[in-house]
Amino acid sequence: MPYEWPPLVPGDPEEIARRVAAVLDDAWSRLDAQQRAILQQLARNPRRAHVAATLDEFKEAIRAFRRRVDDEARQFVRRQLPHLYEEGARAAAETLGTTFAWTTFHRDALQSLAADSYADFLRRSQEAERMAHQVYRAVRKAAREEMPLLAAGNMTGKQAAKNLADKLAERYGLTHVVYRNGARVPVRVWAEAATLTKSAVAYNAGTLNRARQAGVRQVEVYDGGDCGWTSHQDPDKATGTLRSVEEAAEWPISHPRCRRSFGPRPDIEEPLPTGRVGKGSTLSI
Repeated sequence: MPYEWPPLVPGDPEEIARRVAAVLDDAWSRLDAQQRAILQQLARNPRRAHVAATLDEFKEAIRAFRRRVDDEARQFVRRQLPHLYEEGARAAAETLGTTFAWTTFHRDALQSLAADSYADFLRRSQEAERMAHQVYRAVRKAAREEMPLLAAGNMTGKQAAKNLADKLAERYGLTHVVYRNGARVPVRVWAEAATLTKSAVAYNAGTLNRARQAGVRQVEVYDGGDCGWTSHQDPDKATGTLRSVEEAAEWPISHPRCRRSFGPRPDIEEPLPTGRVGKGSTLSI
């Protein structure tokens, strides 16, 4: 996607994350409310004439949801990511006693980062949209058939419709993001964590790419004292260690809301055997 150079001026990462989370949470809530409305209508009267108008509103709500999430994701990757990438790159340049410019190298790196970030946001919204479409199709089919196939024994069509509505509401609720491991996370929590994660990755990408461009091979890690290298629980603690630029690029953060950052170390060609710099170190630097 195209960018304006220099990047547009965004806000503070925490503030931006809260705003993006609020917008996305609202978008999901609106779609969820419209989905509940169509299910309530189905439960009250499954006949086509009574459901048709609500179905039209629901279909438009799905389109509006897609537009809103897409717009918010684009704004974030166009404004916030370039700014943070540049901040990280300028911090590295200052440490190295050089400057930073938006060369083709950095533009290409940002383009790739932005594309990945945008795709991640859309992947989640597309899952919600897919679920909403499944509800739409199920309700439309039920209304078209007026529930004759769902009624069984002494169960009336209306009772069958209510059972279907309850089942769809339980299965396709849109108030949470469902991870692959089955964990259910409120949309606002997911969106804020995802935005902060992308922000931290963008800043660190700028730092590491500027260090790499300058021929620096090692960086020092700044992180929380208890934070592990590949996850928060990893016994390989990160802060105060030296890592290669390639290692750091592989693990720019270790968990959502991670505050990891890196400092270029042009004075070091190879890391300590333990990878750690600090008290007890025998390396003179």
